[in-house]
Amino acid sequence: MCGIAGILQIDDRPVNRERLGQMIGAIRYRGPDDAGIYSHGPVGLAHARLSIIDLIGGHQPMSIAQDALAITFNGEIFNYIELRNELIAKGHRFTSSSDTEVLLHLYQEEGERCVERLNGQWAFAIWDAARQRLFLSRDRFGVRPLYYTRLDGEFLFASEIKALLTCPQVPCAIDLIGLDQLFTFWATIPPRTVFRGINQLPPGCSMVVHDEQITITPYWTLDLAGQIEHGSATDSQLAEELFELLQDATRIRLRADVPVGAYLSGGIDSTVVAALARKSAGHRIKTFSITFEASDIDESRFQHEASAFLGTSHSSIRCRHEDIVGVFSDVIWHTEQPILRTAPAPLYLLSRLAHDSGFKVVLSGEGADELFGGYDIFKETKIRQFWGRRPASRWRPLLLKRLYPYLPNIQRQSLEYLKHFFHVTPQALSGPFFSHLPRWELTARTKQFFSVSTQAELAEADAVSSLLRDLPSSYATWPLFAKAEFLESRYLLPGYILSSQGDRVAMAHAVEGRYPFLDHRVATFAARLPASLKMKVLDQKYLLKQAVKGLIPDSIRTRTKQPYRAPDGISFFRGHDEFVGDLLSSQRIKQDGVFDPRATDALVRKFRSGRETSVKDNMALTGILSTTVLLDRFMHRRGTDSRITRVQLNH
Repeated sequence: MCGIAGILQIDDRPVNRERLGQMIGAIRYRGPDDAGIYSHGPVGLAHARLSIIDLIGGHQPMSIAQDALAITFNGEIFNYIELRNELIAKGHRFTSSSDTEVLLHLYQEEGERCVERLNGQWAFAIWDAARQRLFLSRDRFGVRPLYYTRLDGEFLFASEIKALLTCPQVPCAIDLIGLDQLFTFWATIPPRTVFRGINQLPPGCSMVVHDEQITITPYWTLDLAGQIEHGSATDSQLAEELFELLQDATRIRLRADVPVGAYLSGGIDSTVVAALARKSAGHRIKTFSITFEASDIDESRFQHEASAFLGTSHSSIRCRHEDIVGVFSDVIWHTEQPILRTAPAPLYLLSRLAHDSGFKVVLSGEGADELFGGYDIFKETKIRQFWGRRPASRWRPLLLKRLYPYLPNIQRQSLEYLKHFFHVTPQALSGPFFSHLPRWELTARTKQFFSVSTQAELAEADAVSSLLRDLPSSYATWPLFAKAEFLESRYLLPGYILSSQGDRVAMAHAVEGRYPFLDHRVATFAARLPASLKMKVLDQKYLLKQAVKGLIPDSIRTRTKQPYRAPDGISFFRGHDEFVGDLLSSQRIKQDGVFDPRATDALVRKFRSGRETSVKDNMALTGILSTTVLLDRFMHRRGTDSRITRVQLNH
């Protein structure tokens, strides 16, 4: 895993190597092992390397065919060994054992369609000198980030936005439409970001920059339109097929020339991944976890049970309120977007633990909830659908208990919210966003804290309508369950789970996350399963649970999912008032102009008073605070961060 950056002078001027050094220096923490710069006429590529495969021979940027093709590559191609053997059989010759060189030769052999052959997670740019074009690509689920911007006469790209902002010509300003989307969906709609004029390449897309033209082409999408009954295949046969796919997905994700560990939350997904890793590796593995002081969100009992069952060498870090406050500013520096909950902060601490333990690679269970119906939202959708058709049903109280067993004492405000949430009219059942609209409406209520000027600028903005225009043409014909899966996997997964909670907080400490459930073979298999095999009545991940019988403890396999949660707004008021007092002072809020000073002050006073706070209050406080940190770190203190280094230009 690495950091990449580059410049293409569309006006054919020679590229400035000094600027390349500044760009890659801004994200050097992503790749502390090595750095390099390639320049050839109008193009320049830069690379900061975290060496994982071919520790000696994998230096980048890399070129072949007498500089006819050059690449800067962030990620891993897990099937590189099989592809390499194919290419050798076709006459290709290699000088290293790295997956980077395989990718270059595969492009040489198959052109832009090479990405369809890849099993991995990537963001890369290839300069094709013969065709005078820059080819960029991002993996299917957006595990690895790739940002770009267009200036007068030049095109810039990088793994992170801060690398682009080292160029003084790149404006540094909040995109209010992007902010509006994030305060609705928890993520922006690609290619938009929260920085004006800076875009992200959408997951599953490639881009060509040639003759002043930028062309973006999707090469893959998760096809949820074809959910079918699997003919004569029995549940046990499908479970066996799923197990084999997951086993192979995990096996190839262990390919590395450094030790590979695993995150272990105590839930079914991470435990399955750790168990399969132990099985494939054939030796004891290292696992890592987070624990919390609050018993209602702490899962340490299940983590210890899973570790003991699998025989792992286990380490954990205890996350306290003061720990969240202590790293919050740095977390936002890395996420490069506001967040509406503090959950990325403990994961930032977890990746630091892995790094300090000598691990560059960890496996994790992300993707299983989206692909196999693991989130509460899938059960909520089914229950709301039932209630919309049977509004007088006597089963309502029992269904609520079944839905939220981990909430033994529902607060009064939460109960009022649930009453609103589960109020369904028959007409709503046919809406395009039936599954998600109640949650989006709740999140969007945080926008009441926007200032008058912000609201005026957003008067014509409609986040939900923008999302509607981004949907596949066949979306309206899909079942409700498939629509819910699509919205989760297409937007929240890459825009928040794999970003703010994934790549950004892991790579802050030079740790690469790998996700067996996001192997495209597993995803394609899951996409074609009928909803009844993902959730049988209200039993979530039904087929997955059948597939892993005997692999993990039954107590973990059959336990009700507990969502990953962290202490939210209250963390900032446990003896750390000075942090909030400075960033959320009326003077600071008024100066920034994004939020309303009076409304923000009232919210802060509510938290300080110890009064009961709602879900909306916690999202609003975290959102306002993280936006203010973003403005402070990126705009008020632009270019002064101590983590920005300089890269030597001797490569």
